[in-house]
Amino acid sequence: MITEKTLFAQHVEKGLTATQKVLSSMYFYDKKGEALFREIMNLEEYYLTDCEMEILRVQGHEIAKAIGNEPLDIIELGAGDGIKTKELLKHFDFENVTYSPIDISEQAIIDITAKMKEWLPQLNTKGICGDYFKMIGDFKSNRKKVILFLGSNLGNMTDDQARGFLSQLYQVMNSGDSILLGLDLIKSEDIVLPAYSDSKGVTAQFNLNLLERINRELGGDFDTTQFEHLATYNEKEGIAKSFIRSKIDQTVTIKETEGSYSFKKGELIHTEVSRKYDLDIIRKIIDGTSLQLKYQFTDHRQYFTNLIFTKA
Repeated sequence: MITEKTLFAQHVEKGLTATQKVLSSMYFYDKKGEALFREIMNLEEYYLTDCEMEILRVQGHEIAKAIGNEPLDIIELGAGDGIKTKELLKHFDFENVTYSPIDISEQAIIDITAKMKEWLPQLNTKGICGDYFKMIGDFKSNRKKVILFLGSNLGNMTDDQARGFLSQLYQVMNSGDSILLGLDLIKSEDIVLPAYSDSKGVTAQFNLNLLERINRELGGDFDTTQFEHLATYNEKEGIAKSFIRSKIDQTVTIKETEGSYSFKKGELIHTEVSRKYDLDIIRKIIDGTSLQLKYQFTDHRQYFTNLIFTKA
């Protein structure tokens, strides 16, 4: 059996030997990374969580009404802590609804299932642990489905990856099934960039924790004081990127991969993309499917949007 640690080592080996070095953002979320991200979500600069929370809290009733209260399977991909989702779910008829959060973290599923039973005890919650990219084919059922993909998670993919992902979802949807998609809207640099490079340096700690995780789990010898966090945002493209930058010429070894990796001063490791959207961009991404945009909800500043797409 291939262990997660072995897969981690394989991804690190591939990423650090590429022409443009890269480390996957999927490895941000170990125990320390999850704690740091919770801290990021509470930062004044990180507007995304507050904006989507406002939409679900203030307009949750309208979203539930738009989806309908017939017998329903609500499936959430990458559910996280469920605090935002609770604000939406409380507007549904619990006798007709099954809620299935899916997350790659077993602890996250244990936590969200327990929290939902505390917050909404009459809601039928069935947590599933796994990689939702691999489990999309298991979503088929005869009941109407609503797939939740909140938190601008789609923005962590390239447009081609997002197109492929939504196409996979489309293939397992029946006519009348819906997707509720949370997306960050294109805005000016002075709003977006601080969300990925905050004044307290928490985002920097979050990014550099990738190197610390390699040290802890794979026997790396990264000196994290010789690397720094870098965030960029291209307002015209609507794309924010995060990097780890080497401060000096240096070589790092990793026991698990049995490799050494050289870095030049100023060399970048790409760690994350955060795509921002407008309706034209998302329409191009769903082109080729019969997904129809039915409803759009935004926060009062129009920073963030939640869209309902239905399969014709």
